[in-house]
Amino acid sequence: MRDLRCLLNEWDPVGVADAVPDEYDCMLAPLLGRLHGGAGQEEIAAFLRYELEDHFGLDALGVRCDAVAARVTAWWACAGPGGGAADA
Repeated sequence: MRDLRCLLNEWDPVGVADAVPDEYDCMLAPLLGRLHGGAGQEEIAAFLRYELEDHFGLDALGVRCDAVAARVTAWWACAGPGGGAADA
């Protein structure tokens, strides 16, 4: 989970990750569940957009959900089950 937290904190759509490093932890388990279930980049991007709008109250336009979803799914392809990461 540490690596996924780092990806979300690098993205930092709220702009508080430096002060609140666990701000996006509410997305970790749902993201991992989706990834374990075989979700692809499009589904991950849709989840991120929904979370930003529904949970954080942000406008998801211009927040690069697709780019972050690409990074998350690429990370999962390397680090997920069968990818050899100990902390996935």
